[in-house]
Amino acid sequence: MPVKKVFVSYDVEHDEDLWTQLVAQSTKPDSPFRVEDRSLPQSLTDDGSKRVRPRIKAVDAMIVICGQHTDAAVGVSTEVAIAQVESLPYFLLWGRPETTVVRPSVARSGDKIYAWTWDTLKRLLDGAR
Repeated sequence: MPVKKVFVSYDVEHDEDLWTQLVAQSTKPDSPFRVEDRSLPQSLTDDGSKRVRPRIKAVDAMIVICGQHTDAAVGVSTEVAIAQVESLPYFLLWGRPETTVVRPSVARSGDKIYAWTWDTLKRLLDGAR
């Protein structure tokens, strides 16, 4: 399977540790993905939205890390909405297995939050573009 370029969307204010964890996984020798880009606090503004759109369009898929405050993370909602408009494959990962997490406010009703396991990541990315 070719390595997929991904954009990682996450709550910058609360889940930086999860971003770090995913980047570490991406460096494994058998990783099916390469982190190309990520959420920025600037996604909250109209100007930030315009700047992030081409970066999102340049990847094969978006990984959305869900934490306890993801529904209130405006930047995540902006990025997921862009992925939806651009028909970019995206999937939601359960970022904190020890607690309840929430989906982005713009997530579609059918968007499932997947357990964050290595096998799940490989399977989901195999189906992306």
